[in-house]
Amino acid sequence: MTQQTWAMTPPAPADHVTAFRLLVFACAVGIVLIFSQAWVFPLLGDNEDAAADGLVRALFFPAYGMALFLAVLTPASAIWATLRQPFLILLMLIVAASIAWSVSPDQTIRRTVAIYATTLGGIVLGARYRWAELAEVLATAFATLAVIAFVTPIVMPSIGIMHELFPGAWRGVWPEKNILGGIMALGFALLAGTAMLNPHRARLWWSFAALCLLLVLLSTSKTSLVALVMGFGTLIFVALVRRSPAIGVATVWLAVLGIGMVASVALFASDILFHALGKDATLTGRTEVWTAAMRQIELRPWTGYGYAAVWDDEDRWAPLAKIVKEAHWRPHHSHNSWIEQWLGLGVFGLAAWGFYFLQTMLMAVVAAFRTPGAYLALPYLVIYALTSLTESVAVTYNDFRWVIFVALSIKLCWPDRDVRT
Repeated sequence: MTQQTWAMTPPAPADHVTAFRLLVFACAVGIVLIFSQAWVFPLLGDNEDAAADGLVRALFFPAYGMALFLAVLTPASAIWATLRQPFLILLMLIVAASIAWSVSPDQTIRRTVAIYATTLGGIVLGARYRWAELAEVLATAFATLAVIAFVTPIVMPSIGIMHELFPGAWRGVWPEKNILGGIMALGFALLAGTAMLNPHRARLWWSFAALCLLLVLLSTSKTSLVALVMGFGTLIFVALVRRSPAIGVATVWLAVLGIGMVASVALFASDILFHALGKDATLTGRTEVWTAAMRQIELRPWTGYGYAAVWDDEDRWAPLAKIVKEAHWRPHHSHNSWIEQWLGLGVFGLAAWGFYFLQTMLMAVVAAFRTPGAYLALPYLVIYALTSLTESVAVTYNDFRWVIFVALSIKLCWPDRDVRT
């Protein structure tokens, strides 16, 4: 008997809307919006002095409070859901332990608190909501960001459009165009998945997904466009897999074949791939940073230098100074999530992240055959995996991409249930 596919879940029964439920929903959306950092660049511009840094840190506190508020409402669900992700627990323990060997203990202590609060935001979202509800929380946040990112360049082009580098490219409310493109690619995947999970509001969410696509095009970020196409392709993959067992088997084989072909091009004809993406062989200097960071890792491979301790240590003998000297420019992170974990947390931190990532991806693939929640999880995780190769988006404090990754990882191992108050 074939599975129902295109209308994946029937419309949810109408719940009685109360002021308290609206407050809880607003807090959930608020967590994502605050951690999106969409307010930082319009507020401070390129200002990087100590006072501005302190102000930014303080403005994340409401998100910490909202996460704690939601955790207090359903503490048992948050605890039991977290226990189903042992590698996440291990990763957070290693983050805290790295204070002992950090080259900048005060920075690591402060940022350990921040990553714990950020991770808690993801945990409570995944533990509290059913798939369709979690989808609409994330979709509401991304729809809001898409509208703001579209309106800002029209109303305030000095903020929303780049003028020196890549003149004319839209950047919305973020410092540069690739950030806008990357975020809107993720937004497209989540909004499209929400449309599949909530067919009674599908037109609304597909409209916002189309706006995300438009913003990716206006950003002129080719890498983001490729990521968006991959996310959409993954959405189609989930739909076909869930259509019937026979179509599912054929789709899996075609997907494996397609991945193999792309991998072959990347390995044996990388110049074609770089030309298509408008990149050079160094990926805009990223490979130079990777090489320099790996040289520093060789000096402390087992422990690393402490969580988030490397990139603000201005001492002339610090790892950052050596990385800058070798790379010939000053990066603010390693531009690779895997190197970032090894550099900060050592071999064991890298292993904990690797197992956590692998477990989450495998659960998302299995979910494609079992639950419509895969419409939300798998496209996002595919784009996230691609992004993790060129950006430091894993175990990142005050970052909504990490919040969403944690929320999806928790939800994948925490079946739908009604835990609302």
